[in-house]
Amino acid sequence: MRRRYNRCSAETFVYIDSIGNYGCHITPSEVTPEEQAELDKALYDALNPLASAIRSRETGLPADRMWDANPVEVALSVLAAWKVVDVEIKRLAELAAATAGSYGASYEQLGAVWGITRQGARKKWPDAVSRPTPAAASRSTLALFGGTAELVQSPSGDWRWTGKGADGTSGTVADETLCTTAEEAAAHAGAFLKEHALDIGHQS
Repeated sequence: MRRRYNRCSAETFVYIDSIGNYGCHITPSEVTPEEQAELDKALYDALNPLASAIRSRETGLPADRMWDANPVEVALSVLAAWKVVDVEIKRLAELAAATAGSYGASYEQLGAVWGITRQGARKKWPDAVSRPTPAAASRSTLALFGGTAELVQSPSGDWRWTGKGADGTSGTVADETLCTTAEEAAAHAGAFLKEHALDIGHQS
């Protein structure tokens, strides 16, 4: 497999890959063993001085003695350094998501890059994608199969529906299945109304 940079330099590629492949559109399955080794080396090169600094503050010992300790203590110092790296990577990933959102990326796209759903991306980076708040919520009414449903657009831009079937059953969209368009909401509402239509052929 050839290495693909998509206008990213080799150095930038390794850096971006470590925080989620933003900008290069490379999924984890496309990372070669050589690239994985390069990434590991880059991370360890960044970790070593950080771990030494943390260990030095914890022990107050000079550099030539601070690692002469119980293996558990040493391992915990290294883990503490990885925690700092983890927090920083999350911060940089959040910044990358916000940057992508500022250029027009949707939560669907952010989720696809990160390997999560649109709803998952919205929860992970709630401020990454900004949408103008409508002056007035868009509404429409759907009448099918003897029942009715109201479609409403929320300030975030998603669509919800609430309906009442001909058999008297009420229903609404679940939060985890909010619709991105009015047409999608109408399709779900229509399916609900059809499911709860009266079966005229069996009426006495």
